[in-house]
Amino acid sequence: MRTLPTALSSPLVCALLIAGAATAQTFPEKPVTMIAPFPAGGSVDLVARAVAQQLGETWKQNVIVSNRPGASGAIGVEAVVRSAPDGYTILMGTTALSTISAAYARLPFDVQRDLAPISLVVRMTNILVVHPSLPARSVKELLALAKARPGALTSASAGVGSSNHLALVLLQMMTGADINHVPYKGAAPAVTDVIGGHAHMTFAPIAAVVSPIRSARLRALAVTASTRSELFPALPTVAEAGVPGYDASGWNALLAPRAVPRDVILRIHQALVDSLHAPKVKEIMASSGADAVGSAPDELARFLQSETVKWSKVIKAAGIGGS
Repeated sequence: MRTLPTALSSPLVCALLIAGAATAQTFPEKPVTMIAPFPAGGSVDLVARAVAQQLGETWKQNVIVSNRPGASGAIGVEAVVRSAPDGYTILMGTTALSTISAAYARLPFDVQRDLAPISLVVRMTNILVVHPSLPARSVKELLALAKARPGALTSASAGVGSSNHLALVLLQMMTGADINHVPYKGAAPAVTDVIGGHAHMTFAPIAAVVSPIRSARLRALAVTASTRSELFPALPTVAEAGVPGYDASGWNALLAPRAVPRDVILRIHQALVDSLHAPKVKEIMASSGADAVGSAPDELARFLQSETVKWSKVIKAAGIGGS
């Protein structure tokens, strides 16, 4: 086997290693784009902008949030996958990352293969809310109404495979209720249509419904996580409200194109973890009902795999998968 002479190979290898280290140490040297795969105004956008602003202050560079909604987040994900693998385009991913592969038969990317995990940013719960005109003041009353009028109720969501869509699917699987799903291009327009009376209910991110709940434009029935929300401590969980074992939490995570150098990934990770400890970021997260996490890249990789297994089973059992 022939090898390069040491005199030629060593300087080349060293130069590449030094260049890679220098790139990580000086990153970022220009503005960074953070793609949020859902519309402005929703919980994903809120988390993305809070984190982006703090990262920008830490790096002394602009971190621009670009909303790319559509196809349950797939359009935004594809934009990141196709971007240059240099760390200057990153993704504020959502629960949909663990579902779109099962929900869509053909995708131009593979989440596990084409994205590099950076960190789980936050965990969050959705709130089951209904239009005030609906004669249901509890989960039990809602289920009774749905069973008495099969297919008559409509539930809005942020899109096929989104956390609020899967919260509905899981509820139907566990109770036998027949409720029509109406997908939107994000949580914000879904909530808007429920407020306007164009849909009966939705499983909305807390950040999107705090104000309409407090102003009585929406009626809150329960939270979807396994524990109650600090923002609405009197509100029961769906499990407490009559569906034992129910748990459908959402989350946001930061990822990058797979080929981004490991040193750059770790630099972004450290800056993110630091940003989650910033007082103003903590305040925004708390007010939106999100729990900051800041996990290691490898931990996010394992988490994403387990979430994909969990929700793919729900999707397939419900026959959600399509073209």
